[in-house]
Amino acid sequence: MAFKTEFEFTLPRGFVDKDGNVHKKGVMRLATAKDEISPLQDYRVQNNRAYLVIILLSRVVTRLGDLTSINPSIIENLYSSDLQFLQDFYRQINEEGTNQVNVSCPECGHKFTMTMGGDTGEL
Repeated sequence: MAFKTEFEFTLPRGFVDKDGNVHKKGVMRLATAKDEISPLQDYRVQNNRAYLVIILLSRVVTRLGDLTSINPSIIENLYSSDLQFLQDFYRQINEEGTNQVNVSCPECGHKFTMTMGGDTGEL
């Protein structure tokens, strides 16, 4: 089995571009050490540490709908639920190494594995 470095996801709401198109499906790659270190030199991060997540996600999200050039402006304009989703997805694939999460049904307690991000296909 090949080492998987890219993971598909589907945003809860989606990015709305200037023409009104909604972009929900995307791809995030695993972060490198450089991805996590380089943003610390960005003046926006130095002025506001909360901006770190914007720069970091703009580096590791490689596609969003028809958009293949993801920049901080796109990440800035996501709805807050989508930003939170991407932060959780980032942690899941980089810390756990998978987009699979173990969950249990709140009704019956049955335990099962679910794919985070809405897509099950491999790249």
